[in-house]
Amino acid sequence: MDRLIFKNMAFYGYHGVFAAEKEVGQKIEVDLELHGDFEAAARTDDVELGINYVDVYTIVKDVVEEREFNLLEGMAVAIAQEILDVYDVEQVVVRVRNPHAPIGGLLDYIEAEIVKSR
Repeated sequence: MDRLIFKNMAFYGYHGVFAAEKEVGQKIEVDLELHGDFEAAARTDDVELGINYVDVYTIVKDVVEEREFNLLEGMAVAIAQEILDVYDVEQVVVRVRNPHAPIGGLLDYIEAEIVKSR
């Protein structure tokens, strides 16, 4: 199975459990893997047979920046479902990170990973 990987897309969104998170907002990072058969596009080098990278980025951007979520898991599921609704892929892996989660301690980030298949 082939993969397309979108690594470390960064957006600013208003998400979280606490009111301050939703008021001030925060940086959200997203990784996306699309699994499927991309041989026809690769073999012919025909953009019409491939996945439109700009459209994929825009789908993720719209979910993160235009919708509101309490949980990273909810955001990741919404991204996965939007991609599956638009593209004929076998599987979608979404990783959503919050590098500044207000948990009262130090850490690199909190990440939710969701895997959805047809």
